[in-house]
Amino acid sequence: MSNQVIVAGVGMIPFAKPGASEPYHVMGEKAARLALQDAGVDYKAIQQAYVGYVYGDSTCGQRALYPVGMTGIPVLNVNNNCSTGSSALFLARQAVQSGAADCVLALGFEQMQPGAIKAAFADRPTPFDEFDQITDELVGHAEIPLALRYFGGAGKAHMDKYGTQLETFAAIRAKASRHAANNPLALFRKEVSTEDVMASPMLWDGVMTRLMACPPTCGAAAAVICSEGFAKKHGLNAQVSIAAQAMTTDFHSTFDSKDMMRVVGYDMARDAGRQVYEAAGIGPGDVDVVELHDCFAQNELITYEGLGLCPEGGAEKFVRDGDNTYGGKVVTNPSGGLLSKGHPLGATGLAQCYELTHQLRGTADQRQVQGARVALQHNLGLGGACVVTLYKAA
Repeated sequence: MSNQVIVAGVGMIPFAKPGASEPYHVMGEKAARLALQDAGVDYKAIQQAYVGYVYGDSTCGQRALYPVGMTGIPVLNVNNNCSTGSSALFLARQAVQSGAADCVLALGFEQMQPGAIKAAFADRPTPFDEFDQITDELVGHAEIPLALRYFGGAGKAHMDKYGTQLETFAAIRAKASRHAANNPLALFRKEVSTEDVMASPMLWDGVMTRLMACPPTCGAAAAVICSEGFAKKHGLNAQVSIAAQAMTTDFHSTFDSKDMMRVVGYDMARDAGRQVYEAAGIGPGDVDVVELHDCFAQNELITYEGLGLCPEGGAEKFVRDGDNTYGGKVVTNPSGGLLSKGHPLGATGLAQCYELTHQLRGTADQRQVQGARVALQHNLGLGGACVVTLYKAA
């Protein structure tokens, strides 16, 4: 059995700086209730729940959902690094499409700590051993935090290979700020110019400034996923469907290619994108709006090419021509993306789903991409997993 999968409802709370948010379970409960309200269903209709978070003890999903309802349903807790939210969405979609369930909740939240992301368990091997080894070999700079070395190294690899200028990454960050100015749920809504980004403190000389990196934030988002039959039976909004979805993990090329762009998931994105285009019977040129994983401005630029939005080596021209914003070929991150909205790891993938659902409904207010019918979502977690989701409007 293969059911058409509907995004019946979405919910999201405003993201906040670490220390300024409510506890994870309160944020999660609020996002779940918002999604249920948007869908117009009671929690009793939910047959399964997939709950994503990275930093938390086991069964935090139950802690967040029990105030919403204690109905005895399966609640599965998901952790896939920064792609955790979309991994929960992947499992929810799979349950509905397979016929295992008719109506499922995907929820993601994160209560972050200030500062750079770091391991929670120092008494055991890290899953990043090989990533760290290849990064030491290719870029060095052991004094720089690892996430900056990963993605800064990938940006530098693109600069070295194609002559990409640092100002191009700054222009991506400036674009994000212009988009976020119209998003009441974004953490940073102040517009900044390319010059402002270039003038911000240098984190890695000639490679990255502070404004090119997304901030750690706290937040939550959720989606109600159901079958087309369930939506019709209960009179739910069936305007947005998941036309195709793929999850990929690392290939041998992640390490064997000796290429930092591949270390940070270029090949995972390219293969997942290929799978969804083929499954949906469309190409990158048919996509109207994209929410992609811009944890660093460098990764947004690399992902343009990975998803086929522009040719390999063509990302700088893509940016300079304005093809990544309103009036261009495809509007990328109309929400402001991770760079402006923030990046609460477990919530990010479902926050992207929230944005694209509203875009395809035509309810994105000042952020609306006019005539949007096809939307693409890319959510990446190193270690690694990449989820690409293609949505269509009815």
